[in-house]
Order: sequence, then structure tokens, then C-alpha cells
Amino acid sequence: MMKDLPNLDQDSFRLPEVDRLALPGEDNHPPRVLMLYGSLRERSYSRFLTFEAKRVLEALGAEVRIFDPAGLPLVEDDADGHPKVSELRELSLWSEAQVWCSPERHGAMTGVMKTQIDWLPLAPIGGVRPTQGRTLALMQVCGGSQSFNTLNQMRVLGRWMRMITIPNQSSVPKAFTEFDEQGRMMPSPYYNRVVDVMEELVKFTLLTRGRSAYLTDRYSERAESAEALSARVNIRSI
Repeated sequence: MMKDLPNLDQDSFRLPEVDRLALPGEDNHPPRVLMLYGSLRERSYSRFLTFEAKRVLEALGAEVRIFDPAGLPLVEDDADGHPKVSELRELSLWSEAQVWCSPERHGAMTGVMKTQIDWLPLAPIGGVRPTQGRTLALMQVCGGSQSFNTLNQMRVLGRWMRMITIPNQSSVPKAFTEFDEQGRMMPSPYYNRVVDVMEELVKFTLLTRGRSAYLTDRYSERAESAEALSARVNIRSI
């Protein structure tokens, strides 16, 4: 695993210390991370950055799956049962953490990125919200100078999707200068920041995953459920 990460300073790289982050007796399986990227181009820098981050996550002990957005339809009622939609939702339910990586296009995230997020609604799927309580890390690639517009947009969406969005984030300017012909990221402070973000994501995931259901348990939802139950068992009109 480490042989595929030539840019890492082996002496500075640290594996997460699970016993300092999780409660005794908690399941210590590898953190399950879903990664989404926002471009369908053959030479896609958001995809390159996603795969670079995937290698780091795996070196940190995570189990990682990357969703390929090719073939995902636009959001519409009659596409709800589309195989790509089902795949995306199942991966989201499987995940304990997610990484969203988009190019910045016209000062915003791409339609490819937004469509993936839009297919992960707040409404329950099989009684479970597909994103609530999961940790989230954000990355963007820029064609020009460094920008944070896309990161800021995705951070708002992460909050809207009831996710625990970590403080750190990655923005790679002039992405075409940061990757070699094979799509591997070259050594730089931007690469180091990617490692920082993935390390922080794993730590936050280990810290919260055993308690995410409790952390996102809300009074308003409990009260609404109580009212619904009361309406069912106390039918005054009979």
C-alpha cells in the first residue's frame, strides 16, 4: 500500500489511533468511505484527485468505494428506479463517511456533482436517511487560480443533507499543472493538504460513527412521531 504513495513522508505519516477516538467495545471495522467526483471528461482532474485521495484513505485503513457518475440520469420522477440511482443510494447507505470532489465551473460546482447529491434526498429510503450523521470531506479542482466557491457551495449542501462536514478542505488551483500524464498528483503543499483532509476525515469518522444516530436524534422528529402515533390510536371521530 505505501509503495503506491511515493509523495508521502513515511516518518510523518501516522495511522489513526482508534483507542483514542472510539469508545471501548465499539466495532473497529475499517471506516466505510464513499467518494463522488464531478466530471465525465476522459482527463478529469476531479477524478484524478479522488483516486489520489482514495490511496491515502486506504493507507489510513479505510474501505473505499468510488461511484462512477457516467450514466446517472437527471433527477426526475420516472428515473427513481434507474440502476445508477439505486447503486448510488445503496453506496450512500453503506457509507459512514463521504468525500465530494468537484471542478469549479462558472464559479460553481458542476451539474454532474449536483445531480449526484440531488439523488440523495433527505426523505428516508427504507426508513433510513441516506446521508444523515455521516462525516463529509470536501475537495475541489480549479482550472485557474485558487478558489473556494465550490467548496463553500458543497459545505452548505453537506449541512442541508445533515452530514458532519469536517473543518479541513482541499482546493487545488491550476490542476493541470499538479498531475502527471498518468493522472498521479505530484509532490506539493496541495498534495500535503489532501493527506491532511483524509486523515481528519478518518479521525472524525472513528470519533462519531458509533454515536451518529444519537447526535442526529432530534426533538422535532420525536415529537412528530409521537403525534402520528397519537392520531392512529386515538381516532376521535369514531
